[in-house]
Amino acid sequence: MKKPSAKLDGLPVDRKTLEKWGLVHERDPRVRRRPFTWRMFLLILLVLCVLSAGNVFLMEMLLNMQVFSVLASMGVGFYWVGMAFIAAIILHQVSCAKFDRPMRRLSRAMKAVAEGDFSVEVKPIHRSNKMDYMDIMFEDFNRMVQELSSIETMKDDFIANVSHEIKTPLAVIESYASALQREGLTEQQRAEYAKTIASASHNLSTLISNILRLNKLENQEIVPSSRAYDLTRQLSDCALAHEADWEKKQIEFDAQLEERVVIEADESMLELVFNNLIANAIKFTEPGGRIVLRQVLHGDTVQVVVADTGCGMDEETMRHIFDKFYQGDTSHSGEGNGLGLALARRVLEIVGGSIDVRSKPGEGSEFTVTLRCVQQNSRGK
Repeated sequence: MKKPSAKLDGLPVDRKTLEKWGLVHERDPRVRRRPFTWRMFLLILLVLCVLSAGNVFLMEMLLNMQVFSVLASMGVGFYWVGMAFIAAIILHQVSCAKFDRPMRRLSRAMKAVAEGDFSVEVKPIHRSNKMDYMDIMFEDFNRMVQELSSIETMKDDFIANVSHEIKTPLAVIESYASALQREGLTEQQRAEYAKTIASASHNLSTLISNILRLNKLENQEIVPSSRAYDLTRQLSDCALAHEADWEKKQIEFDAQLEERVVIEADESMLELVFNNLIANAIKFTEPGGRIVLRQVLHGDTVQVVVADTGCGMDEETMRHIFDKFYQGDTSHSGEGNGLGLALARRVLEIVGGSIDVRSKPGEGSEFTVTLRCVQQNSRGK
C-alpha cells in the first residue's frame, strides 16, 4: 500500500495531490539554472547594506546641520523614494531582459506559425549548461514547430499523391466513356471499353477504401478485435482466393504450411496483410515464375514468408517500399496505388507483429511477417 508523503490539517496527502494544488513541482532535468543561489543572496545583502549605510550617512549629515526633525524626516523619505525609483527601474530592466523581450519573441514566432510559417525558430537565451525554464520553453516550441512542419509536408505530399492517383482512373473512365458514345462501334469494342471502365472504377474504389482504412488505422479509430483462430486455414483461404490469378499467368504456387497454428489477433485485419502480399507477389512475378507461401514456427512465434521470383528491388526501393503511394516498379503502377504495403505495416504494428523484406534486383523478393502464436500442432504435411 502506498504511504502518504505529507499531511495537511491532520489528513494524509499524497504527492500527486500536492502537485495538483501547486505545492510541489517536478523539476525538469534539462534545467541547469537554480532558482536560488548564494550569489544572489550575497548580492541582495550587499545592496541592503549599501542602502542602510546611505540612510545612516544622510541622517548623520542632517543632524550635524541641525535641521529640524520634520525636514530631516522628509529628507530620509525622499532618499528612500529615490532609491525605490532606481530599484524599480533596475527591476523593470531585469524583467524586460528576462521575461518581457523573450516572451515578445515567442509571441511573434507563435503568430508566424499560426499564419502558416513553419520556418521560424526561437533561439534559447542561455547556453545548454545554464538553461532555465524560459530556454526549455523555447526549445520545446522549436521542436513543436519542426513536428508541425513535417506533418504539413506529409499532408501536402499526401494530397498531391491522392490527387494524382485519383486523376489517373478518372481520366481513363472519361476517355473510354467518350469513346463509347461514338457511332459505328462493334459489340466487341463496346464490351472492351466497358471492361476498361469497370476496371478503372474498381481501382478507384479500392484506392478510396485503402485511404479510408489507413486513415482510420493511423488515427486509431479501428480497435483490433483479437480472438484465437487457425492461421493455417486463413493462409489457405487467402491463397485459394488468388488461384485464378496465378493460374492465368501460369505461375507455380508452392504452399508450405503447418497442419495447424493458432494465433490470437484480429483475423479480418491480418487478412488484408496476407491478401496484399500474395497479390503483390503475383503482380510482380513474370508468367511461368514461382511463388512460395511458407509458414515456419520459432518457439512462441510464427513466421509467414511470401517469396517470389519476380523483378526484385534495389536498396533504395526497399527503404521506401512501406511509404504511402510509393511504387518502385512503375511498369506495374496501373495495377495498384502504392498503399497496400503501408496499410499492411500499420496493421501489423497495431496487432503487435512485424514485417521485413529481403530482395535483390532480378532475383525476386521475400516478405516475412512475424506473429505470436498461442497454440500449434506442428505435424507437417
